[in-house]
Amino acid sequence: MRILIKNGNVIDPGNIEGEMDILIEDNKITEIHPRHTASDGPAADTVIDASGKVVVPGLIDMHVHLREPGLEYKETIESGCLAAAYGGFTAICTMPNTNPINDNAQVTRYILKKAEMADTALVYPVAAISVGSQSKNLCEYAELKEAGAVALSDDGGPVTNSELLRRSLEYAGTFNLPIISHCEDIALAARGVMNEGAVATQMGLAGSPNIAESIGVMRDIAICEFTGSPLHIAHVSTSESVHVIREAKSRGVPVTAETAPHYFTLTDEAVRSYNTNAKMNPPLRSEKDRQAIIQGLSDGTIDVIATDHAPQTCIEKEMEFDMAANGIIGLETSVPLSLRLVDQGALSLSQLIEKMSINPGRIIDRMNRIQTGYDANLTILDLEKTFTVKADQFKSMSRNTPFDNWEVKGKAVLTMVNGKIVFEDL
Repeated sequence: MRILIKNGNVIDPGNIEGEMDILIEDNKITEIHPRHTASDGPAADTVIDASGKVVVPGLIDMHVHLREPGLEYKETIESGCLAAAYGGFTAICTMPNTNPINDNAQVTRYILKKAEMADTALVYPVAAISVGSQSKNLCEYAELKEAGAVALSDDGGPVTNSELLRRSLEYAGTFNLPIISHCEDIALAARGVMNEGAVATQMGLAGSPNIAESIGVMRDIAICEFTGSPLHIAHVSTSESVHVIREAKSRGVPVTAETAPHYFTLTDEAVRSYNTNAKMNPPLRSEKDRQAIIQGLSDGTIDVIATDHAPQTCIEKEMEFDMAANGIIGLETSVPLSLRLVDQGALSLSQLIEKMSINPGRIIDRMNRIQTGYDANLTILDLEKTFTVKADQFKSMSRNTPFDNWEVKGKAVLTMVNGKIVFEDL
């Protein structure tokens, strides 16, 4: 089976950029040529005309909660992978806070088997740092690596034991498994259900201060610097965290970081109507923090845009704000929300692709490139396509998004995984 993608504007940052034709055979990229002026071009069984569109290395979301095993009423691996494909992601990294927690090879293999059966987006399991994510005993990293884990995290909560975090960084480094850290001081976060500030005071809600995150970031960076092992900081939301990460990078500390579209799109003002679909952890912060996140993305302090896709049903969301579950879904809105940064001039399109494909692939050692010999994992974007977000039409099983009915611009119109078209809306 030979597939020709022709007339597309190909952007693979640091590698190739321009109008190119891409030939795919046996799931691999076999030829790349400047756009053919002849009408036929290379012989192919299937021809995809990407005129006016952008062809990029397959997008990778390195922070997704798929809820399976154990919480399939919120999201299954099959539904999550389908949502990913519709959102333009060829691969997603699944967080370990399922039931049971992915802290052993058996669960890792189960996730990979279910992903193989789904046969849409690729799934890269992130296993737990500690047994049961309890910050008491390290998991068996060698077995997890062999089973297919690409990184380690106790996401959903922080590693509360600093000594254990040190040992985990030292141990994981020997297996080339990056540690993904949820940075939070639980005591400082206390009973906070949103950002601590004027909005929380006016609404009569308990707030979680910025330092609940930034102190955790400072501790984890200090341990990272001491061990010399790579650390990736998840879902950065505060200006103080951005400052600390920037300063650590200037010293050569091997730290990378991610944020999510809601942190550079929304502020705690989105909570004013007691909208539980705007409740998450870390919470939406102030306008000052939002601007700091954008600046951190612009200057390279923040390496990755991930979704922190966290499905919750109406059972968990339609209740008093204090009691409602944290989290929003994001796989099907990430591309248009992130493209707003390009429209605003905060990022070039090439920089955005770095943060949504190249950098996450580099961190987890699963690179997508538009080069001959590479697996054909590709995303085609239509930068001009406008649409209205309709949560009830999502492929995800859950509907917990604050972006329902937003008018947005820019969309993934084709997702190809290992040479197979898993989503098409050309």
